[in-house]
Amino acid sequence: MGASTIWSRTDIANQILSGDHLIIYRNHLLRISPSWLDAHPGGTLALLHFVGRDATDEVDAYHSDATIKMVERFSIGRVELSQRGWDPLTPPVMSGWVRTVDGDGKPQWYHEAEAIRTHEHNNNNLPSSEILLVDKNLALSSSSGPTLATITPPPSPLSLEVQAKHSKAYKELHKRISDAGLYQTPYLTGYGPEVLRYSLLAGLSAYTYAHDWLIPSAVLLGLFWHQLAFTAHDLGHMGVTHVWAIDRLLAIFIADFLGGLSIGWWVQNHNVHHLVTNHPSHDPDIAHIPFFAISTTFFSSLWSSYYKRIMPFDRFSKFLISFQHKLFYIIMMFGRFNLYANSYTFLYQKAWDSKRARGGRWAWWLEILAVGLFWTWYTYVLYGCGSWPKAIVYLLVSHAITSPLHVQIVLSHFSMSTEDLGPVESFPHRQMRTTTDVICDDAVAFLHGGLHLQVTHHLFPRLPRHNLRKASKLVKEFAKEECLVYAEFGFIRGNCDVIGVLREVADQVKIIGQVADAEVAEVVNKLHKNSGPDPNTILNCR
Repeated sequence: MGASTIWSRTDIANQILSGDHLIIYRNHLLRISPSWLDAHPGGTLALLHFVGRDATDEVDAYHSDATIKMVERFSIGRVELSQRGWDPLTPPVMSGWVRTVDGDGKPQWYHEAEAIRTHEHNNNNLPSSEILLVDKNLALSSSSGPTLATITPPPSPLSLEVQAKHSKAYKELHKRISDAGLYQTPYLTGYGPEVLRYSLLAGLSAYTYAHDWLIPSAVLLGLFWHQLAFTAHDLGHMGVTHVWAIDRLLAIFIADFLGGLSIGWWVQNHNVHHLVTNHPSHDPDIAHIPFFAISTTFFSSLWSSYYKRIMPFDRFSKFLISFQHKLFYIIMMFGRFNLYANSYTFLYQKAWDSKRARGGRWAWWLEILAVGLFWTWYTYVLYGCGSWPKAIVYLLVSHAITSPLHVQIVLSHFSMSTEDLGPVESFPHRQMRTTTDVICDDAVAFLHGGLHLQVTHHLFPRLPRHNLRKASKLVKEFAKEECLVYAEFGFIRGNCDVIGVLREVADQVKIIGQVADAEVAEVVNKLHKNSGPDPNTILNCR
């Protein structure tokens, strides 16, 4: 079929079931080849989550104009639209189906997880459109691949017409922001003061360290890492020079060499988080079992499509989660160690991956070198503390100081909705439903790196961070016109809301434990009553 072919929804569904990765963009049907799926700089899952869906808003939000010009090269025709626009299909990955290669090198379907649909399990706690993933061994399935029923979305409480209206308005908003020049990076006024701040923190940390003032040095180093994370974030989004190679090189220097974290891991993780924000089975940024659960849906031992493993709600998880609201800030103090673990797991896996993403080979080797150099200079710093106790204190203090960054990140999502409203939901609707801003005074905005304006950032991830405040005014006008909620709260209230959510889930764990204990006690009592000698037997013995 050529580029002039008109594809019906039925034809597209059949091709997807045959193994093609088809995505709609501006009425074009794009076929994503296996080679590009593996080479996509944003990661494979960023594409798989939009198979059978209209990804126009997401593609425009995440790609520069130069990249978008190349998108239509993947077009194999146009789509047949109804009066309501494109009626989406459910991507196979969201129902636990992915394409793999067998021993002979032939592609085949692999069922990595079992999908739980509300109407099948009669769970009134979930919206009708909810699809969660659990261990595939919990349900028997004889299918060798997904079926039409698999990729047909469950009923959604949302109107396709209304979501199409939101999408159209978002496109107009995007044009207004672009025409206002907000994609132009303010190098001098934006990054100028930040470079001075970074240099001051690094210099003061080195100065205090040289004078054996180890605690102040550790605090200043932690603040240095805290501030650097914001620029690394911008570079990962291609929000500085907007040139992939340049932004990636700068990001490796800042994130890997100065901070010890893999920018490659962060980009893939963060892109998925942005695209399926707050989805219990798919968003890695809320997959924190056994330490945190922000929804009772995690009690089902969900499958993570990002981590490719079950998130077990076992005895250990129940114990920790029952106290999660009390452990929150303590665990956040050690959040950076979790980032190390995820970074190095990613780099290790990529070492055996022959299908690395674009620029993957040189970028991977450069990351390995940069991380090695980080641990070389940081180990030298620890060794210079003079003793192991001092080195351990320096290690813990320098890492604990970065914890406000981790707290800030979760404030924008932990208290927001974790419901899955299905593929019908538009990009702007999902981002505004699952994300909130943290209100702060301009004088202390640098402490948040400008990323307290998360709603606008989620709608326009490539937008230079220093332009988010101007753009947020336009976004608020958009929200008012479209009757969407622009959520925002102060830092203190945000913390209270998150702690409240954690406490509510913790209370549910305790209730489950009390019910289980009561059921066990009831069984034991019955056994005790039934285990006594039969009176008739006693009488006969006499």
